[in-house]
This record gives sequence, C-alpha cells and structure tokens, in this order.
Amino acid sequence: MAFDIDDVREKLSEIEGQPLWRSLESLVETPTFRAWVQQEFPQGADELQNPLTRRQFLKLAAASLGLAGLTACVGQPPEHILPRVEEAPEEVVPGVPLFFATAHLLGGYAEGLLAESHEGRPTKVEGNPDHPASLGATDAFAQASVLTLYDPDRSQTVTAPARGGRPGPIRTWNDFLRTLEQTLGAQRAKSGAGLRLLTPTVTSPTLAAQLRQVLEMYPEARWHQHEPVNWDNAYAGARLAFGRPVQPVYDFSQADVILSLDADFLSAFPGRLRYTRDFSARRDPSGDPPSMNRLYAVSGTPTLTTAMADHHWPLRPEHVGTFARLVAQRLDVDVPVSGTLPGEIEQAVGAVVRDLQNNGGRSLVLAGMAQPPIVHALAHAANLALGSVGQSVRFVEPVPAGEGATGQTASLRELTEAMQDGDVDVLLILGGNPAYMAPAGVDFAGALADVGFSAHLSLYEDETSVLCDWHLPQTHTLESWGDARAYNGEATIIQPLVEPLYAGRSAHHLLAAVLQSDARASYDIVRAHWQEQSGLQPTQFDRFWRHALRDGLVPETARAPVDVTLSPELAFPPEHEADDALVALFRPDPGVWDGRFSNNAWLQELPRPFTKLTWDNAALVAPALAEEMGLSNGDVVRLRLEGRELSAPVWILPGQADGCLTLHLGYGRQRSGRVGDDVGFDAYRLRPAGAPWQAAGVQVERTGTTHPLASTQNHFAMEGRGLVRVGTLSTFREEPGFAHEGEGDHPSLYPEWEYDGYAWGMSIDLNACIGCNACVVACQAENNIPVVGREGVKDGREMHWIRVDGYFQGTDLDAPRMLHQPVPCMHCEKAPCEPVCPVAATTHSAEGLNEMTYNRCVGTRYCSNNCPYKVRRFNFFDYTQPDAPVQELLFNPDVTVRSRGVMEKCTYCVQRINAARSRAVQEDRAIRDGEIQTACQQACPAAAIVFGDISDPETAVARRRAQPRDYSLLAETGTRPRTTYLAKLMNPNEEIA
Repeated sequence: MAFDIDDVREKLSEIEGQPLWRSLESLVETPTFRAWVQQEFPQGADELQNPLTRRQFLKLAAASLGLAGLTACVGQPPEHILPRVEEAPEEVVPGVPLFFATAHLLGGYAEGLLAESHEGRPTKVEGNPDHPASLGATDAFAQASVLTLYDPDRSQTVTAPARGGRPGPIRTWNDFLRTLEQTLGAQRAKSGAGLRLLTPTVTSPTLAAQLRQVLEMYPEARWHQHEPVNWDNAYAGARLAFGRPVQPVYDFSQADVILSLDADFLSAFPGRLRYTRDFSARRDPSGDPPSMNRLYAVSGTPTLTTAMADHHWPLRPEHVGTFARLVAQRLDVDVPVSGTLPGEIEQAVGAVVRDLQNNGGRSLVLAGMAQPPIVHALAHAANLALGSVGQSVRFVEPVPAGEGATGQTASLRELTEAMQDGDVDVLLILGGNPAYMAPAGVDFAGALADVGFSAHLSLYEDETSVLCDWHLPQTHTLESWGDARAYNGEATIIQPLVEPLYAGRSAHHLLAAVLQSDARASYDIVRAHWQEQSGLQPTQFDRFWRHALRDGLVPETARAPVDVTLSPELAFPPEHEADDALVALFRPDPGVWDGRFSNNAWLQELPRPFTKLTWDNAALVAPALAEEMGLSNGDVVRLRLEGRELSAPVWILPGQADGCLTLHLGYGRQRSGRVGDDVGFDAYRLRPAGAPWQAAGVQVERTGTTHPLASTQNHFAMEGRGLVRVGTLSTFREEPGFAHEGEGDHPSLYPEWEYDGYAWGMSIDLNACIGCNACVVACQAENNIPVVGREGVKDGREMHWIRVDGYFQGTDLDAPRMLHQPVPCMHCEKAPCEPVCPVAATTHSAEGLNEMTYNRCVGTRYCSNNCPYKVRRFNFFDYTQPDAPVQELLFNPDVTVRSRGVMEKCTYCVQRINAARSRAVQEDRAIRDGEIQTACQQACPAAAIVFGDISDPETAVARRRAQPRDYSLLAETGTRPRTTYLAKLMNPNEEIA
C-alpha cells in the first residue's frame, strides 16, 4: 500500500490524548482512519482486517514515522497550558479544580468567564467577576457551552462533500491546504477579484487584523459579515440621527425611569448580563425611604423585559412606532404623527413623558433590534432632549469590525447575487450557517453551486457544509486561542482549557494559511497581534500578557465615548398608513437562539419563559385571535407570506399583541446532529429579506391536524395558592409586612432540631429575578443532571432540580401581569418527605439540609408524594449513559452520577459546602460569609439568590431574611422552609390607571 507518510502522520495526530505507541496500536481501530483508508486505498482496506497484515502495517507505519521525524508534522503545533516535565506543576492537585479566564461569544460579543478544569478537562463555567460584561454572572448559553464542547456529533474530519448534499470523501488538512494554495495562486494573479470571505459578526481584534491583511494581499477581494440576529436597524437608526453609525452603551444604574420600545435589554442585548445586574439593583427598595426605578414597555410579544415592567402595553409594530413618535413629539422633537393609539394608551403617553421629564438625565429611552431605523432615531433624539446622553447612555464607535456595523442582510444578498452572476471563484465561510439562516428571499444555498471553490469552517457538518467543496472542523472556544470584545469594546483573551478533541482548527489557523504565514498556531497569532498593539518590549509584554490572561481583560481597550449631535439634515418621514393585516414577528429563540445551539440537549429541554415549551417552537398567538379562529394549543396551521408557506403548531400566549403572530427562529434543522434534527419548524423559510423582523400580510389557515407539544407549564403546578406575593411600592411604604398576611405559627408533631454549628439557608428576591433560566442550566451543569427527551418531558419526567414557575395574573388576557418564581428544594425544618421514607434515604443533616442518600433509595416515591412543593425528581430510566465515551468527561467529579430508580433533588450544592468546610478546617477558621456560592446563585445575573448561614445575623442571607418582604412559600403547611422569598413590588405611575 502506497501510503503518503504526511497523511498517515496527520491522521495519527488526530487520535487525542494517547502516547505515540498507543496511538500506533489503535490507529487502525479508529472509524475515521478506516473510512479514510477505504476511500483512499481500497486495495489495502481489506488487508487491514487480517491480523498478520495489520501487524505488518503497524511496523511499517512506526518505522516510517520514525524515519520521517515527528517534528515535521504539518498542521497546528501542540500547545500546553499546563506543561509537564517530570511531575505535575505544583498548582495541579488531584481533586482541586483550577480556573482560567476566558470568554463565551454570542453574536460576536464576549462575556467574561472563569472556566473550571479538573485535571485538564473543563467541566463548568462561571462568570468572571472582574469582567464588565458579566460581573461574575452567566447566561444559559454560556452554561451549556460545555455540553457542546463534548458533543460527539461535532465535526471530526475534513471532508469534501459531493455536490447536492451527498456524503463526500474524507480528506485531510494537508489535502485541503494543498488545494487551497493552488486555488489562491490563480487569485493572486488577478488581485483576488473572485475571492470572497464570509464571517459572522467579528469583534475579535486579531481576526479582524488577519482579515484586513487578506484584503491587502488581495485588493479586489471582499469580506462579508452576516448573522440572522443582527443590529442592522440600530446602526441605520444611528446614521439617520447622527449621520454616522455609533453604538449606544447604557448605564441602568443611573436610570430612574426607563421606556423600552420593544427593547428586550434583559435577554437580547449584547450587554444583557451587565444591564440585568444594574437594572435589578435599582429594584431593591431597602433604602430609606424605599425607592425603585420604573419601567415602561411596549412590544408585540412578551419578553423578559416586559415581564419586569411596571406598565406594559402589547402593541402591533406600527403602533410601537406611533408610541415612539408621540413621546418624541411631546419632548419637542420635530416629528410628524398621523397614527393613533387605543384611547387609554394614548392618554398614558402624556404621563410617561412627564415622568421622563421629571427625572431629566436619569431617564432613558431605548429601542430594540426589531424596530425600524426611524424608531431608533426617535429614541436617540428623546435621550438628547432629556439630557440623558452622557449619564444613562453614552455612544461609542461600533464594536464589530469591518462591515459588521453596516447592513448585514444587504451584504449577504450582495454576495449571493455575485455568486449567481459567476463573479465568485473562491468562497471561504468562517463559521455561521448561511445556507440555513439566510432569509427566504436570498437563495444562498442555490447560489453555492455556481462557486468554483468553496470551503466552510464550522463546529458541525451542517446545511452549509454539505453544499461546499470542503468542510473543515472548527475548534470550540474552550479548545482554541482567540480574542473578542465585549458590548463596550473591552477586549478579552480567549484561552483554551483542552487541546482540540476532534482535531479542529480555528479561523486564525485558516487565515494564516491564506496569508501563507509561518505562524500557524492560534496562540502565536493572537499573542503576536497584542504584542504589536502594545508596543512593549518583550519583558514588559510578558508581564502584560500574563495579567491579561489572569484577569480575563486587556487593559485600556474599552471604547471611548464619542460626542453626538442630531444631524442638521435629519427629517423624520411621515408614518406609513396602517392596516389590519396580521403581522408575523420573527424573534431569536430563548433556547437555541438562531439555531446554533440546536444540538444542545440542555437548551432544547430548557422550558422557555411564558410558554414553558421544550423540544419545539410554536406560532404564538393572542387569545383573541385563537378565539376568533377556534384554535387550541397544538393545533397545526398553515402560514402563507409573500408566496411562501409553512405549517406550524400554535400556542396561545396571554400578553401577545392582537394581530401579531410570533415565530421563533432556530428550529427545523436537518443537519445539526442527532439531538436537533427534525425538531420544530423552520421559520427562516418564511422570513422575508426586506422585513426580517416583522412582516405584515401573513395568512393563517387551519389544517385540522394537531402536533403534541412538550410543555412543563402544568407540571407540578401550584396556581391559586398565593405563591408570588405582589404589592406596590406605595403599599410597601405604608405596610412593609404586607407579604405576611395570613401567616402565623403552625403547631407541628415533628420534633424540633437543635443546631450547634452552621444552619444553611437561601433567600430569593422575586423583585430582582427576571426568569432568565440561567440558574436552571447552571444547576444542571454542576450536578450532573440528565435530560429525558421530548417524550420524557411530555410524561412529566423532566429532571431539573430547580424550575422557574410562570404565572399570569389579572383578568385581562391581553395584558396580564407576568410573574416568575424559581423553585428549588425548600430544605424544610419540618420536612414532610423525611418521616415517610421507609429506608431513611432522605434525612435531616446537622446543618439543616434535607439530604438524599442515593444508595439507600429504593424508589418508593413516598417522599415526592408528601412534598407540597413538588421539587423531587425520580429517574425512571438510566439517563446518564453517554452516547459516546467523550461525554463522560463532562461529569462533575464532585457529584455522584445517579443510576436509575432513585430520587434526586436540590442539595444546596453540598459538594461546595464540603469543599469550603475542608478549606476552613485546614486554615483553622470558620467558613466566611459569601465563601460558598451555590451554582444557581453564582450564575444569576440579577443577584436574586443569596445563600449562607442563617444562624449568624450578620450574614447576607440572614439580613435578607430579616427584611419585612421575606416570606415562606406555602407557610400554612407548617413546613418552615429554609429557602424563603422576598416579595415582588411594582412601581406603577399613579397617573396611569
């Protein structure tokens, strides 16, 4: 067999984590290598089945490798975070995790993280408390990123897919690099006139510098950026208002009155974690006198932001524009208003404006990504009129590099047209999935057939990969070096915690090949960029670099504020005439976003806010529309828009604006992996390129069929028991103890417990909680909680140890009050679950924890039947068996992996309690307040959860429980829970009914 030794060496290097001699022994056992041999050397593939020939092959391969020299490997050189010489570094202690500062990206923007590593394998991420975009918090996407790292469905080999989406031959990186060099040779001769680069939004300074170098080398080439969830309208609005694209950065700590014009700043903005922390901090009424901020919100569909609003008006998109015009006009902005609003809402506009004016520079108006440029311009003009610019909002140069601050949808359309015209000879796609995510009017998938040479670098062999000439496996952010900017421009170095599991490469590596650079390692590329930017001498730069890696921040990289004034040419156009046509609203999904997380089972099974849907998306309709058409949850309708049609199940959502139908993106995937394929419907097929966020004229037709949806809304339901105590700020000032109405001492036959040490407890502030679900996924990642799949959820067998209950309050289904309540185990002093267990599997600890001993549990489920809170979960099946051995690396070694047939529940993260106790004993001291943070507490961006020793009146949790808003859930049952709540307060404007 005539093997190319470079290709053999490269395939050998893809076998991860094995010494050379073990790699040689196992080389022919790997499916990747066998498939490659079958493809390239069919005459020798059968001989590998013969043991004698197999041994001869191994000898030949070993000898060839020895003669060739391992140092001659072409590809990414090895990088060691924790170099080993003769023994492990002193900081590596078995069983003690290490943390590394890095970042998670969503839409190109960085959120600072601290990634936890156990003996070289990442198992969990936490927020970096020093990072301005996270302040120690995380969201559900970041928490679930570890599951994506270990996903066995991730792309593992270089392939050359056959045209038309058929499986193609397995290749090597060397094959691709040789072909790329030949292809680029022809491009150099014509200055890159046929070369195009397509990326998602780029905020990485290093990647942007490489892309600019490519454009310098190939002056006629073009760089396009596209993400389906983009800020095109915001930048266009800034150009309309100021004559140039600038980016607003908000400071909610300085905002007393806020008006949200369909702006979901708590969950959909680049700075959402920081904005949530600052906003929620201003909802704390513990000052003297008690005070809070006030939020007004108008939107077409409920969001986490509208749920926190003191006044929320569901409005059609054109009415949102009219609302914005009326506000701006009353703030002396020269804008024509011809539209009208429902009478009570138009009357409320005056009260809103007066409230904004009374608070001057401490007020804020902001518009969301789905609003047209005119609404963004009106928001900017309003903030200038209020004097808020420089106080609650400032403007900076756009954070995205290149054309990221221009029309991304227009850029993708331009690229597609150039491909169709035959003007694109070479197309390099660095991430993203444009064949799936392109709007319906942009036939990017069809245009790929007209490109001479195309290559796609991505985590998965997805819908775009199978249409390209080459598919290249991409590295995960936890296994590659890089950098990125946060919402305010501050840069973070992304450092890996593990070598690439699947022999992937980063975009830095691919661009280095395009540039014919000697530096092929991402580490060298990123480090060289920052050394050049710093201008420091090598010794000084080494110190600078170490501090940047340690802190997770590159100092002095935040964008400086820029002065803005309204453009003298600004003239607001008149309103479009409104009609009664049904409007389709396209929004990113709270779980899978734009579809990039489709194969992440944690996010698929995460109950969505308001609907509590899992494993599906649905067309959200208002109760009035459902009644008019006779629709029920799960009924399938046929949607028609601009000549295209789509079938989708419906879900009736109170608070949805009448005349609006919401479609969440990211579902209907066909090549995402075994988890995400054939789940939900593909809303991109209906999304117009000219109106990507809201399109009027959608037609709805009943089909007479149904689709069963897996929702947890009615699982463990406790409606009608007064679970969320709600009052107003004025009520609280007059009667601080309103939340205790109806409570009292309840006699009990259970014995009193005596404690002579710590007494652990938790407090959850419902006035701060936004219902974002970060705590749910953080708990899942920390405690090895499995998923059960769609059918398991439909049977009510989801395993989450903490759930976020949702409630609609009031009689008006069109505009109800929306409430969230996280519910973990209460750890009751008088726990009803303990005395009924026949085998003493659930017991009371000396520190007040309601413990579970898994080895004793025989699965009677008496404890669950006796729990009034329904927070215990029974694992009917062995959910923890991994689909592939690599997934075993995901488990937290400090937490037991449970087999089938046992009850499990929240433990207050007892493993963290014991770790803190061990440190305290070694240092001969008491456990400090705040030293223990449960997983849910640490993740919460709103700082709604506090945990600690309630026996010490000076601890943060004890001070919270001493507040008059503190109350116990279902106190009338006499369980005396250790987890208590702070009642929710609203701050309505008394001028508004």
